[in-house]
Order: sequence, then structure tokens, then C-alpha cells
Amino acid sequence: MNDEKDLDDAVSTQASEDTESKAPEPSEEEKLRAQVAELKDKLLRGQADWDNSRKRILKDKEEAVRYASEALLEKLLPVLDNFEMGMQAAKTATDAKAISQGFEMVLAQLHQVLRDAGVEGVDAMGHAFDPHRHEALGHHDSEEHPEGHVIMQTRKGYKLKDRLLRPASVFVARKPEKK
Repeated sequence: MNDEKDLDDAVSTQASEDTESKAPEPSEEEKLRAQVAELKDKLLRGQADWDNSRKRILKDKEEAVRYASEALLEKLLPVLDNFEMGMQAAKTATDAKAISQGFEMVLAQLHQVLRDAGVEGVDAMGHAFDPHRHEALGHHDSEEHPEGHVIMQTRKGYKLKDRLLRPASVFVARKPEKK
């Protein structure tokens, strides 16, 4: 009985192989259509991936801009805390020197946070007037200072790395008019 079963299996296997081998082979046109459909699918998937990547990059960029100042603000909060504690202490303190020292410490802390963020002061005193770094508020006659040099600074200027944030407000020396 096993022999008959093996014989039947062999015959059906041969028949299915013959059927598969006798299946008509696709024509060149059908092959090209299948290849075009496959390439079109790949193109559509690639375009969808590219579009999703573009959207993700735009979202990441918007978030980076929205929260760009977060790290700086986190560093400024302890300075604010110390300033508020100094204000509270100033209300009850009797020693003006201690209050002054406390505020000098807070100021030093603030300057350090700004330096760490890349902010530097623009030193104007005694330097030649530079319209790219200084804002002239006026001129003062001076024989002691060279003409065109800063002789008084009313507001300090600041720059962030190489970019000017605020020009220094200055008065510039000029030769006195002779009578």
C-alpha cells in the first residue's frame, strides 16, 4: 500500500511539474509592464519617504528656533534668584557695604553667564571711533585726546561672538575751534 501511495505522489508531483513548466511564459511586454509597475511603486515610496523627512526636518527646525534660548534662560534663573534674595536682604540690612558686595557678586555671576553664552562687552574708551561698533551721541572739544577718539561712554556696547548686539553710546573728541 505504501508503494501505491508513493507511486501516486510521484505521478501527482510529475503532473504538477509538467503543469508548471507548461504554464505560458510571460511575454516581453508583460515583463516590461511588471518592471514599470515595480519601479513606479519604488518611486512613489521614495517620494513619500523624502516628503516625510522634509516635514520632520522642518518640525525639528521650528522646535530648535522656539526653544533656542532655553539653555541660556536656565543659566539666568540662579542669577535672578540671587538678585531677588539681595533685594530682600537690602530691605532689612543696615550695612550698605554688605548690600553693595552682594550686588557685585550677582553682577559678576550675570557677567559670567553672558560670557559663557558668547556675549562680550565692546570697549570704547580711548579707542578710535568706529561707526560699526559705536554710536556717536555728540562731540566734545578736547586738547588732551586725539581727534576722532572716544572720550566718554554713556552706555556699554555688546557683541555676541562676532555680531554686534548693541553699539556703545559715546562722545567723540574733536579739536577745539580757534577764536
